Amino acid sequence: MMAEEKHYMTEEGKEKLEAELESLKTEKRKEVVERIKIARSFGDLSENSEYDSAKEEQAFVEGRIQQLEAMIRNAEIIEEDVESSSVQVGKTVKIKELPDEDEEEYTIVGRAEADPLEGKISNDSPMARSLMGKEKGDRVMVATPGGDLEVEILEVF
Repeated sequence: MMAEEKHYMTEEGKEKLEAELESLKTEKRKEVVERIKIARSFGDLSENSEYDSAKEEQAFVEGRIQQLEAMIRNAEIIEEDVESSSVQVGKTVKIKELPDEDEEEYTIVGRAEADPLEGKISNDSPMARSLMGKEKGDRVMVATPGGDLEVEILEVF
């Protein structure tokens, strides 16, 4: 059996996953079973789109439950190193893109918590991988799908 990979996350991120898991197990599962029961009552299952739809949703819910259980089981809680001034998982970094001077702020998190719209990027992302271990004032080249991007680290907190 292959060793399962670690899922890096904050304590808050783990709590969110646990809440989602609990909701899926206690509420969503029951809703889907009820939908299947109602769809079955319509008779012929061979041409019953409600039944097919409910079964697909059931498969999705069960798959997500398994995924969440594995992520929680293999959670590696990120302990923030407040002493360190370098970019690492759990830290927020403010950068300036060069030469256009656009400023961005990202919090480096584990893949399970990544939410780019919230400014949380995965430690596996090209940006985070390029910034890891660097410090305020460093200039870094980031390989992105759109080409190389030079950034300067303005702050790490």
